[in-house]
Amino acid sequence: MVKIKSFKGIRPPKEFAKEVASRPYDVLNSVEAKAEAGEKSLLHIIKPEIDFNPIIDEHSQEAYDKAVENFKKWRANGWLVKENEEKYYIYAQTMEGRTQYGLVACCHFEDYMDGKIKKHELTRPDKEEDRMIHVRNQNANIEPVFFAYPAVKEMDQIVENVVKDSKPIYDFVAADGFGHHFWVIDDASVNKHITELFAKIPALYVADGHHRTAAAARVAQEKKAANPNHIGKEEYNYFLAVIFPDDQLRIIDYNRVLKDLNGLTPAQLIEKLNKSFEVKEAGKEIYAPSKLHNFSMYLEGKWYSLTSKPGTYNDNDPIGILDVTILSNMVLEPIFDIKDLRTSKRIDFVGGIRGLGELSRRVDSGEMKVAFALYPVSMKQLIDIADTGNIMPPKTTWFEPKLRSGLVIHELE
Repeated sequence: MVKIKSFKGIRPPKEFAKEVASRPYDVLNSVEAKAEAGEKSLLHIIKPEIDFNPIIDEHSQEAYDKAVENFKKWRANGWLVKENEEKYYIYAQTMEGRTQYGLVACCHFEDYMDGKIKKHELTRPDKEEDRMIHVRNQNANIEPVFFAYPAVKEMDQIVENVVKDSKPIYDFVAADGFGHHFWVIDDASVNKHITELFAKIPALYVADGHHRTAAAARVAQEKKAANPNHIGKEEYNYFLAVIFPDDQLRIIDYNRVLKDLNGLTPAQLIEKLNKSFEVKEAGKEIYAPSKLHNFSMYLEGKWYSLTSKPGTYNDNDPIGILDVTILSNMVLEPIFDIKDLRTSKRIDFVGGIRGLGELSRRVDSGEMKVAFALYPVSMKQLIDIADTGNIMPPKTTWFEPKLRSGLVIHELE
């Protein structure tokens, strides 16, 4: 069963919340972050390279030192203030009229090490190391990770009561059109009950933030090793997460665009696809995949429907059922000779938040030759993969909206 705790959050006063809150460090490059960052934006802390002119290497010691300096400055200026008592928080996000409600809590690093916090992606050592340096230097989890848990009716009721009985402390719509709403749970008895409820939950699932999770756990291990009096309840054992019930989350599609046809003509490509798919022309209007094992393809100004033929997938296997697996096994590897999605320079990935029009735009521009759109993975598929200890192929899941960083921070001491 998992261990979570309330904590003394460091967060902006109400009047500064919208200015301080920012998009996460990994959805913006340095140039975009510099253009987007206002005076109080957390981007100065999570992407400190933007404070230099010209922008410096984000992995340089100078950048890491600037992050520490800025965190201290934000606190000295009163743009970030620490609570006096440990609390849980509710963080809700609204996108396209639909709202999902998460619990802001601290999770125990040993649950990650013991496999009770389950992952579905591989991490890269260089990205883990970068996040470790940030956590180590700041002695804080500046940005939360995004977790899911098997929905619990009693927890749903607690959230509903808090939302109904009190006004959000933060309530704003960001520039991207997504709403962000944040409540503080002040009632100590409610906070105690939440801890008890989660003690009965067998596992949490990493939705987004695999590198931050791994980095936070490794920093906790370091601190444990350095403390001869370690007992396991120290603040450094815990790291910051927003945990959503699985039935409120929706994964959106993650699509592929290819730079060439691997020497084939369009007609030859379609001929090869006919072996594994029922291929139908869908016209010039955007065609979106209608169900699992149905794909859309954009080629030479036309959309096509591709439906996998029986025998090209295995619905009894948590990896074999995935459409990203089918596309790799039946198209990318045998037809295009793309064997490693992580290293190939001939393929790019487009999050569904950009819409399928982004696929046709990139092909029509001549930058790409063909695009494939996939039906989104379900939360059930993600959980099945994590529960069986499997790893999803690269670029399988896209969660939206992203968590806003800076609404609350967790200090490790």
